[in-house]
Amino acid sequence: MTDLLQPEIQQFIRRHTDDDLRTLALSKNPFPSVSWNAILNQIAGRQKAKTKLPTWYSAQNIIYPTRISVEQTSSEVTAQYKSKLVSGESLADLSGGFGVDSYYFSKSVSEVFHCERDIELHQVAKHNFKALGSDNISCETESLQFLEQSARKFDWIYVDPSRRSDAGRVFILSDCEPNVIDLMPTYFNHTDKILIKAAPLLDITAALTQLNHVASVHIVAVKNEVKELLFSIDKIYNSRPKFRTVNITPDSTDIFDFDSDSALAPLALPSTYLYEPNAAIMKSGGFEQIAIAFNLNKLHRNSHLYTSDVLVNDFPGRIFKVDRPIGYTKSDMKELSSLKANVTVRNFPDSVETIRKKWKIKDGGATYCFFTTDMNNDKIALICSKIK
Repeated sequence: MTDLLQPEIQQFIRRHTDDDLRTLALSKNPFPSVSWNAILNQIAGRQKAKTKLPTWYSAQNIIYPTRISVEQTSSEVTAQYKSKLVSGESLADLSGGFGVDSYYFSKSVSEVFHCERDIELHQVAKHNFKALGSDNISCETESLQFLEQSARKFDWIYVDPSRRSDAGRVFILSDCEPNVIDLMPTYFNHTDKILIKAAPLLDITAALTQLNHVASVHIVAVKNEVKELLFSIDKIYNSRPKFRTVNITPDSTDIFDFDSDSALAPLALPSTYLYEPNAAIMKSGGFEQIAIAFNLNKLHRNSHLYTSDVLVNDFPGRIFKVDRPIGYTKSDMKELSSLKANVTVRNFPDSVETIRKKWKIKDGGATYCFFTTDMNNDKIALICSKIK
């Protein structure tokens, strides 16, 4: 690892960050005493860090692990968000990895313990913390061994379990390693507060049946793509969890808080405006709560599209003006033949591909077509113009 820190090699890595790696790989290694693959891996890691980890990208003498480790690590924006959920004197990060979460936790907590059993990754993270000037992070290896040998009680434990390779596409926490469900009593011997990170495919409802004392669930999206699910657990909390959806964009952060209990939202036929919730809200299942909070009507109990006569500008999602609704019949659909439009389906039997092929609708343009089911169970198409 230290060979990669030679000034001339670091300069080479920075100079070739924007190069095509496949082309560069065919070149002769200008540093025969150092593995060419290792140098190329550093360039690949830095390329990935350019947008995902700008602090690491900008810093000097950063070492990158395997490409998969960089790809699997938290982004800076999600790590920053998590760091606001914790506080106190100490936090144990039991699945430290590349160390992005630990780095940001160290901004909110006085002392952070980064545990990573992969020795190479452990050494990389330890080096990088020093390069980044984070002197309040201690690096440990095996997390359970660290807990067993530690007599202290931490303000927080953070764990990011990995889904086992044999788990299905939709998975539950007991499909992960470490199995946080089985280990919860052990964790509670060392803390009263636990933050668990999970991938977007996790079944939230199933997780809440497996976990106790969940105070809040955070669904975090970046640019309308759900990146993380977070379960904040408090040993003394015994009520229903609160929900927060977060969509982080370069211009703003949309946050929507709601309780798991809610009345049913009113239904209505399409009116002047159409609303589509962002991806975090869609993942959260807060379909009734979002309608009630913004005084909107649902088109159908299962469509998760909303409508109103008055424009609600601060709705956390996309907003459209309904130019005209049409029935999903052969005679009505003739007017869409050869139209160029963006097609979305919600609670509709046909896929986007089937609709495009059947009605010869081209992709793109400024027109948006929503194919859905209304409150009367009629299949309809909404021809819209985007407002937000």
